Amino acid sequence: MAERGCPLEAVPLPAEVRESLAELELELSEGDITQKGYEKKRGKLLARYVPLTQGVDPSLQAETRIPGPSQATAPVPEQQKTRPSHARDERFRSDVHTEAVQAALAKYKERKMPMPSKRRSVLTHTAVEAYTPPDTSSASEDEGSLRRPGRLASAPLQSHAGVTPWLDQAVQGSPASSAASCTSSRPGGRPAAVPSAAAVPPGPAAHARVDLHSAPPDVTTGLAQHQHTYCERPQLASVRGAPRGGSGSVLETAGGVPVSSRVSSKIQQLLNTLKKPKRPPLKEFFVDDLEEVLEVQHPDPDQPKPEGGQTAVLKGELLAVGSTWPPSLLATLQQWGTTQPKAPCLTALDTTGKAVYTLTYGKLWSRSLKLAYTLLNKLTSKNEPLLKPGDRVALVFPNSDPVMFTVAFYGCLLAELVPVPIEVPLTRKDAGSQQVGFLLGSCGVALALTTDTCQKGLPKAQTGEVAAFKGWPPLTWLVIDGKHLTKPPKDWHPSAQDAGAGTAYIEYKTSKEGSTVGVAVSHASLLAQCQALTQACGYSEAETLTNVLDFKRDAGLWHGVLTSVMNRMHVVSIPYALMKANPLSWIQKVCAYKARAALVKSRDMHWSLLAQRGQRDVSLSSLRLLVVADGANPWSISSCDAFLNVFQARGLRPEVICPCASSPEALTVAIRRPPDLGGPPPRRAVLSMSCLSHGVIRLDAEEKLSVLTVQDVGQVMPGANVCVVKVEGTPYLCKTDEVGEICVNSSATATAYYGLLGITKNIFETVPVTAGGAPVSDRPFTRTGLLGFIGPDNLVFVVGKLDGLMVVGVRRHNADDIVATALAVEPMKFVYRGRIAVFSVTVLHDDRIVLVAEQRPDASEEDSFQWMSRVLQAIDSIHQVGVYCLALVPANTLPKAPLGGIHVSETRQRFLEGMLHPCNVLMCPHTCVTNLPKPRQKQPEVGPASMVVGNLVAGKRIAQASGRELSHLEDSDQARKLLFLPDVLRWRASTTPEHLLFLLLSAKGTVTSTTTCIQLHKKAERVAAALMEKARLTTGAHVALVYPPGVDLIAAFYGCLYCGCVPVTVRPPHPQNLATTLPTVKMIVEVSKSACVLTTQAITRLLKSKEALAAVDVRTWPTILDTDDIPKKKVASIFRPPSPDVLAYLDFSVSTTGILAGVKMSHAATSALCRSIKLQCELYPSRQIAICLDPYCGLGFALWCLCSVYSGHQSVLVPPPELETNVSLWLWAVSQYKARVTFCSYSVMEMCARGLGAQTAVLRMKGVNLSCVRTCMVVAEERPRIALTQSFSKLFRDLGLPARAVSTTFGCRVNVAICLQGTAGPDPTTVYVDMRALRHDRVRLVERGSPHSLPLTESGKILPGVKVIIAHSETRGPLGDSHLGEVWVSSPHSATGYYTVYGEEGLHADHFSARLSFGDTQTVWARTGFLGFLRRTELTDASGERHDALYVVGSLDETLELRGMRYHPVDIETSVIRAHRSIAECAVFTWTNLLVVVVELDGLEQDALDLVALVTNVVLEEHHLVVGVVVIVDPGVIPINSRGEKQRMHLRDGFLADQLDPIYVAYNM
Repeated sequence: MAERGCPLEAVPLPAEVRESLAELELELSEGDITQKGYEKKRGKLLARYVPLTQGVDPSLQAETRIPGPSQATAPVPEQQKTRPSHARDERFRSDVHTEAVQAALAKYKERKMPMPSKRRSVLTHTAVEAYTPPDTSSASEDEGSLRRPGRLASAPLQSHAGVTPWLDQAVQGSPASSAASCTSSRPGGRPAAVPSAAAVPPGPAAHARVDLHSAPPDVTTGLAQHQHTYCERPQLASVRGAPRGGSGSVLETAGGVPVSSRVSSKIQQLLNTLKKPKRPPLKEFFVDDLEEVLEVQHPDPDQPKPEGGQTAVLKGELLAVGSTWPPSLLATLQQWGTTQPKAPCLTALDTTGKAVYTLTYGKLWSRSLKLAYTLLNKLTSKNEPLLKPGDRVALVFPNSDPVMFTVAFYGCLLAELVPVPIEVPLTRKDAGSQQVGFLLGSCGVALALTTDTCQKGLPKAQTGEVAAFKGWPPLTWLVIDGKHLTKPPKDWHPSAQDAGAGTAYIEYKTSKEGSTVGVAVSHASLLAQCQALTQACGYSEAETLTNVLDFKRDAGLWHGVLTSVMNRMHVVSIPYALMKANPLSWIQKVCAYKARAALVKSRDMHWSLLAQRGQRDVSLSSLRLLVVADGANPWSISSCDAFLNVFQARGLRPEVICPCASSPEALTVAIRRPPDLGGPPPRRAVLSMSCLSHGVIRLDAEEKLSVLTVQDVGQVMPGANVCVVKVEGTPYLCKTDEVGEICVNSSATATAYYGLLGITKNIFETVPVTAGGAPVSDRPFTRTGLLGFIGPDNLVFVVGKLDGLMVVGVRRHNADDIVATALAVEPMKFVYRGRIAVFSVTVLHDDRIVLVAEQRPDASEEDSFQWMSRVLQAIDSIHQVGVYCLALVPANTLPKAPLGGIHVSETRQRFLEGMLHPCNVLMCPHTCVTNLPKPRQKQPEVGPASMVVGNLVAGKRIAQASGRELSHLEDSDQARKLLFLPDVLRWRASTTPEHLLFLLLSAKGTVTSTTTCIQLHKKAERVAAALMEKARLTTGAHVALVYPPGVDLIAAFYGCLYCGCVPVTVRPPHPQNLATTLPTVKMIVEVSKSACVLTTQAITRLLKSKEALAAVDVRTWPTILDTDDIPKKKVASIFRPPSPDVLAYLDFSVSTTGILAGVKMSHAATSALCRSIKLQCELYPSRQIAICLDPYCGLGFALWCLCSVYSGHQSVLVPPPELETNVSLWLWAVSQYKARVTFCSYSVMEMCARGLGAQTAVLRMKGVNLSCVRTCMVVAEERPRIALTQSFSKLFRDLGLPARAVSTTFGCRVNVAICLQGTAGPDPTTVYVDMRALRHDRVRLVERGSPHSLPLTESGKILPGVKVIIAHSETRGPLGDSHLGEVWVSSPHSATGYYTVYGEEGLHADHFSARLSFGDTQTVWARTGFLGFLRRTELTDASGERHDALYVVGSLDETLELRGMRYHPVDIETSVIRAHRSIAECAVFTWTNLLVVVVELDGLEQDALDLVALVTNVVLEEHHLVVGVVVIVDPGVIPINSRGEKQRMHLRDGFLADQLDPIYVAYNM
């Protein structure tokens, strides 16, 4: 510890100087002296010995306590000084290491990382016990931050100080801003109930949502807004106008990077960090195979390889078997109990250090006998004895009660029962409790022994019985205090035979994955272990031993309960609670009892160092043996050195320190002997860390940055043979310079994992073999789980544990080493020492390192983030390995192991389940994940002609399909005469005037209005008259119809046709959300060049209101005509179009990519569309159909306004907004009117599935019956959502909905109805395709349930008169059956062209007039912009031909081009939504090569950060993509249009303009 500056190692210092230096260290660490004073005094002390320090870099000389810029800029508050900054855990302490870390970090100073942004309210979550610093008890076996009792008072204040301003600020937060975070309610979004931030009380509710932006955020660009009660989200909040066209764009700079946004500058920063690739560039390589081969990491040819000769088996000294050895442990106990009854056996201390009870050997013998008698004779169930010899019994005793434990242990042995010591369960859901339950179950434990006090403290059920713990078998609890036991009769003797191979006791062991197994130790092994320890440690009768370890297992049990009794020793047991209160207690007890031996861990040595000043009177001269039980920990050496440094002056002799190595399977493996027992001098090795990661031992004196110094753990145990074998595969002996797993063959090892034969064989019956394959011994060896090598003098060295091993790529790293590097990163004041867990998780077939630490409540976001990024850099530099995820959790929230420490496997489990609730997360998948498949290189395309020839040769037909012929289906002259819809309406009004065409329903299910043919005709005449007279419009003028869904809209539409105007239907603005919906209305009116706006009185007022003024320029509206009270007038003559190609109406819609496009529909196309639908759905006047769709564009508009007039059937109109107040309205209407055909949108279907799923019984009682439905069609312009349609079918099957009824339709901008299931024809088919092949633009059909399979269902039947072909989107050549390409369509009802594509006029001219480049080059096709394929099925259609099914895969505009492959956002989103139950919805988009994933959190805000790692993992695993940014938002933020499609581009714009008000944004490095 004195060798701070490296050069000091050269000159040995006298003991008194070393002690003065140590004192100085502690003064500095306690804050009793300034850094300057420390350096001055230290310089004086060393002046005589160190003439050479001048040349040394001063930063290395005094330990770099003030590292880098981080502390220079942040002055430390005074009160923090009082905490010993010396808290760096000595167990993990090595000054060389600290310097290494500092030097490594210095290299990185330049690289900046973008900091995650977090909504303020999330910051106010603190530790579970609000703001109290965690008690150091939690603080882990390795906790160094031991505070003096007098200092504790300042800590809580200090942590509060940082928090209270938050709350005050929060409570005064601006009322305006809270609106920004309210959700738009959509089927699943809940309107936020917080009216304003000012109303949030401080305290627990403060996290409801506190927003500290002073100004209300700007929401004019396309995002869901607040509190409106309409079911769809604010549709198309703004059409992505300006930014698309680039004119007058505020948002973007020349590089397309928005300037005015916090988010984008972060992304820019992130991109900059990614520009410097960590790994060598990938070779030019093309994986054409559909299997995306994960890159296999090939070993580096230059990596170090072992070069030594083969090791041999190392034999320990012989076990000195003399006549003095007792035949068994129980015989010894009987001997001492009867001949030396007064000799002290065990002294128990309380938490103040007072001896509360001394158990003598006489008492131990009599009480054990009493217990054995009671267990065997007094416990019965149904008159049978409860226990038989060999039964397992749980021992549940607290760490403070060694006396009762020892009595119980020996009592069980005497009764021939097998004790299974376990920890005391504190709560019903302790960390790892389920696994302990598994252990008890697999051991068949039915009885638990405990003490009175402990039993009172256990969690109780209502009955007063001990509660049933999660996963535990039912137990009977027996209290064994004296008064509950029965004295045996004089003539009773236990029949215990305890020298054989039967199991003596079972010790629990928790593996890396968290499973708990029982290690069975036989009577013979138990005896051999005691004999070997007695010989190795030179124990003699009546010696005193102080034990700080847990006496229930491991070395604490072997030395302090078993071997001690064999040698009639006196054990002074020091409970953990006393060590926490007074870390010097064990030294004081050694002194007081003149103990010859002590049993400690390096933690205890370290703690006592921090507390030893002022204790002049302690002396350790009585000690001849100080066993360091975790000497196998690579970092124990620094504790041993520092301890010796300070206590050598107090009588501690250097040779007394004896590190040892042990494992549950092999018991004690090796222990250093004191020289008087013939041990060689101790050794240490300085090993190169990078060679170690390749499993090779290289001494490394020069490279000080990444070395590991280890000490020997002594010699092999007496009577044991040891060898080192390769960790994986066949157990070949290692070479002399190779790290392997240590294996032991001895009579003193455990025998099995109780009840688990399979893994027992692997571990306990290993046969090591030489390179030639010959077994080295005829007796099997036991694997210890320790990694190490045999050094000089046959000393054993341990460099790590198999449990902590993480194999990343081809290199192996040890969790302990990584913890140590993290702890060496200054400043440590942001996280708790010793509360750090490192483990690995498997993602994409490789281990990924995760580091979790507890953050102090007073650490600021920036500080913690800076510490995290420095830790990442340090680990990267020293271990050359990337950390996949670094998470900080609030204080006191990590699961605790029984004796402090972190329960690592439980922490890992919580991380994987998304239950860790971190408050800070940093993920670095870009640097860690180096085994992604190679990016696909695009090959030169095969020409269209070769493609056709190839298909012909392969016997594949060209993918082409068509609906029935229209010409054969004309039934009368009437259809030829009535070519135009206005003519049809007049004809119906004159022939069937009273026939009902429309019924409009209200939310209550009442009919608000009905319209007959004549009524509709008259209303249309009035509108036409008003347009001609009031608005003075001429034929061909465009008229915007801004109506709510209803009959007025239909009348206005026909009114326009009657006078030759061109109607444009526009969704009315939302009164609660004018700011985002009104600009869209204005834009459509302007883009469509409407000369007049027809609307209702209410909407007229809205368009001219004060609120509207804030959103748009009200003065520029064209003439607004209110049609509510226009006079009854007839038109002189109804306009008749001169030719069928005259424009009938304009259909405006915003695509999912945010482009506003209006298509032109001629009169001919309109009539053809109606005719096709009539034939497909068999519509005629006596039919009733129910429609729950938005009537503003596409097929929804056609069904609402056109089809009834054309076919004469009756339409029951259900406006979707009414479902907000009454979800069951649509299904009720279908049932009430016995509709055979019904249409809805995905959003309606989703609302029903979510809102009514659990209420089918209630609906049935109300008389809802859906058995009348023949076909229920979802109107969509996307890939069918199979999961939703199937769950809908299942849910409402109970109401009689036929299984085959639900189907989907497909249309797009160029042709609003391409496929529609209709009433006849075969059922829709479903196929499963390989998702990986789709990324390569190929279709590969697979079986259901095969990995990577994706179900696709047919989008309905192709309509009459429609021809479909699949063409290559680039070469425009025709493709073969089952090939993926763009869907092209030719049909009389295709639109005739775009009226305008706002912002992209020039690009789309060919959408309506494309021709194939080969084959049939005459037909004119319209390009749909959707990828899909045609497949001929086995089914036959109505004409007797085989049926061709069209499968739509997704929109070309939406696809993401990443790593040379084409991804469909919906596939990634589906994976993400499955990742965690609190993910309500998800949307993905790309931004400059980064994949951005936005998830809606349906849960508590403090759970938000759990999602970051899960989202990253699932996208990596299933799609081989690295997520760049994870954005977590409130439910309802992802905008959705009226068809229920996500508006991903709007979302992207909102993200880049920083308008999402995210809960958290994580930038994956």
